[in-house]
Amino acid sequence: MWRTVDVHLRALRLFPSPQPSFTIRPVRTILSPKAHTLSAPQTQTLRTIVTTSVFSTLKGLETRDSGSNFGLIFVRCVSSVSPVPTLEWNEPVSCSEVGNGDSGSVEEDTKSAIPVRAYFFSTSVDLRSLVEQNKPNFIPPASRMTNYVLLKFGNLSETNGLGNSLSGSNCCYMVVFQYGSIVLFNVREHDVDGYLKIVEKHASGLLPEMRKDEYEVREKPALNTWMEGGLDYIMLQYLNIDGIRTIGSVLGQSIALDYYVRQVDGMVAEFTDINREMETTGKFKMQRKKLFQLVGKANSNLGDVILKLGLFERSDIAWKDAKYAQIWEYLRDEFELTQRFASLDFKLKFVEHNIRFLQEILQNRKSDFLEWLIIALIGAEILLSVYDIVHRSAINL
Repeated sequence: MWRTVDVHLRALRLFPSPQPSFTIRPVRTILSPKAHTLSAPQTQTLRTIVTTSVFSTLKGLETRDSGSNFGLIFVRCVSSVSPVPTLEWNEPVSCSEVGNGDSGSVEEDTKSAIPVRAYFFSTSVDLRSLVEQNKPNFIPPASRMTNYVLLKFGNLSETNGLGNSLSGSNCCYMVVFQYGSIVLFNVREHDVDGYLKIVEKHASGLLPEMRKDEYEVREKPALNTWMEGGLDYIMLQYLNIDGIRTIGSVLGQSIALDYYVRQVDGMVAEFTDINREMETTGKFKMQRKKLFQLVGKANSNLGDVILKLGLFERSDIAWKDAKYAQIWEYLRDEFELTQRFASLDFKLKFVEHNIRFLQEILQNRKSDFLEWLIIALIGAEILLSVYDIVHRSAINL
């Protein structure tokens, strides 16, 4: 408002004024009020002073140049000043009035974000007993895959079919795998323990430390493509049951693979310590029982990864629909399942090589013991024969 008045007053300075009474000093006094608000009476006073001062100048100018169009210019200036609205200086202004840039899209993405949490706290889950105790929440499978079950909680009457949005809904889903992984969709963090306890009753081989991973699914119906990847999230046009099954299968494999990788890392570290001790002392002190335990652990880990996790088995949903095949392949690349299994396989080969080497050492130990035992028996037999000859000679004499 004040910039508009100042611009019009500068325009008036371009015309000569014969009277020194036309100044903007009264106007400047009003433009810098001590109060923090500008009320309607003050605005009216400003308009009156400006009009009075300018009209007093206009009379002098008319006497000098009655044929000029100064009057028209002055009327335009005053008319542009008069409709200025009144505004309180301390009055809050909404963001919609100022403009919030891209904050609307950010807020929309935040509202459409669906948290996904994956857990691994046991090596086996009895899916049959789990379904028996949660029949109202059980969603029948749409494929022949039988190593997991899908449970729905919240508003069970609400359907999440094709095109329906899961974000903003009170429904949540839990995918439970037979090998021990649990993937939760749209579950708040403070409600996680309650859902894990449902599965804990049917789990065996509980781990001392639970593995955890977090991901995010964002729904955007206006997305140009079916899916779009990002940092720790995937954006879809919508998330339905098939999408939950596909995403859950990859996250369940990923969190379980992380556990087995750490198990193999522990074995690699143990064999590394053994090799360093052999390098320092030149002796091998591992017992045969301990070595057999390591052999069994390595073989069981490899078998679990290949057979239980089904790491190389493509999802049935991905086979049937190219859209979910795209999600499946993207998430496998995102979580680097193939590369991590290759690293696991390389470490297992290192463990296998060390096991063979140590088995040969233990076998050589056993062979040496048997050889010395045979030598001792032969020596004992020789001594007995000599004793028998000497004893018979003594009797004959």
